[in-house]
Parts: sequence; structure tokens; C-alpha cells
Amino acid sequence: MSSKGMSGSTAQPLKRVPGSYEAQEAREMLDSTAEHSESVVRSDKPFVDLSTFDNSDYNPGRGLFVRTAWYFLSLLIFESGWFPVSRIKTSLLRWFGACIGEGVVIKPHVRIKYPWRLTIGNHCWIGQDVWIDNIENVKIGSHVCVSQLVYFCTGSHDHRKQSFDLIAKPIEIGSGVWLGARAMLLGGVSIGANAIVAAGSVVNRAVGDNEFVGGVPAKVIGQRDSAPTQATH
Repeated sequence: MSSKGMSGSTAQPLKRVPGSYEAQEAREMLDSTAEHSESVVRSDKPFVDLSTFDNSDYNPGRGLFVRTAWYFLSLLIFESGWFPVSRIKTSLLRWFGACIGEGVVIKPHVRIKYPWRLTIGNHCWIGQDVWIDNIENVKIGSHVCVSQLVYFCTGSHDHRKQSFDLIAKPIEIGSGVWLGARAMLLGGVSIGANAIVAAGSVVNRAVGDNEFVGGVPAKVIGQRDSAPTQATH
């Protein structure tokens, strides 16, 4: 070790390079969605060749006619905001194959990729501008509050492969969970019962029961009380 930064026999504290920790965290978050393969060769040329992308082995779960019908009905009834009544929306979702419980409230401008890959329990709230991008299954328990602009991202790409292969993983939300506004859930994560995800967080790993997580990527910042306060009237 160099003598610079030393005073007598006592070493000065090492200074963290600005952004180094954040960069490492971002890299780990990106790698968590990719399949591990050979090392990337560094070059000025684009590593990916999008002309070689092929997702022909992906099964959307329904034929072209059903997917097209859902696309236009979603634009008209869900995304437009012209139909505020949740009963109409939940009935339509069930008609397209979704499993929807009782007392579900769906606010305006909600986007759902494939209803047939969606399960929602009883008495859930789906906030305005929520996007459930469920090319894989999304399962939401009962009494879940999904706040505004939450994004369920079940799809990603393998950045380690030149063909930028599609990666699709399910998302599961336990009962009693609160997802704060603008939270993002990446494919493959599960959120335990009664957990809380702080607003603006990016969840790329499993969250345990009663955990309170936040940040980018989300980390445990507390525990939710196991005994709720009784409602007063």
C-alpha cells in the first residue's frame, strides 16, 4: 500500500468513489433478470443484434383474434377512463379469463396485458395508471392496495446474449400487501403477506411477510406491525 493517505502508523479512512456503490447495485439489479452465459466482449460496436431476436417459442396463451379483441376493448373501457364503474371492468376481465374476487375496485387508465394470466383476490384496490404487463402470470392476493402508477414487469431480456432473448417470469403478491405509488416489480419476485413496498421502489428480489422495503433496488427498512390497530367508528 502506498504511503500516501497515511499519518504516522494510523491509516486514514478510505474515501468511497462517488457513484461506485450505486453503479454496482444497478449492475446487480440488471443481472438478476438475465440468464448467465459467456462473458461479454467489450467493443464499440453494438453487442446486441436486434435483427436476430426471435420469440417464436413464447406462447401468449390466446390466439390472435382474442388478443386483438382484448386490445381494443382495453383501450375503450380500461385505458380511456370513460367507464369508471369497477363492476363493468371486473366482468369484462372474467369474460377474458381472469380470476377476479369480490369487491375489487379498478380505477381509470389501468393497463392489463393479458387478462387470462391475471388472478386478483377479494377486496383489492387497483390504482389509477397501474400497468400490469403480464406476459407471464400475475397473482394478487386479497385486501391488496396497488397504488397509482405501479408497474408489474414480468418481461425482460437477456442482455448477455446477442439475440437479446426474451425472459418471462411470474409475479406473486401476498394478501394484505400495500404497493406504494410508482413502485416497480420485476419478473420472478414474490411479495410476502402484509408487506409494504415504499413509493418509487424497484423490487428485484423476494420480500418476506410483514417486511417494509424501499429504495432502488428495494431493501428491508423495517417491519410492519403484526397486530393491526382496530378500526374506530
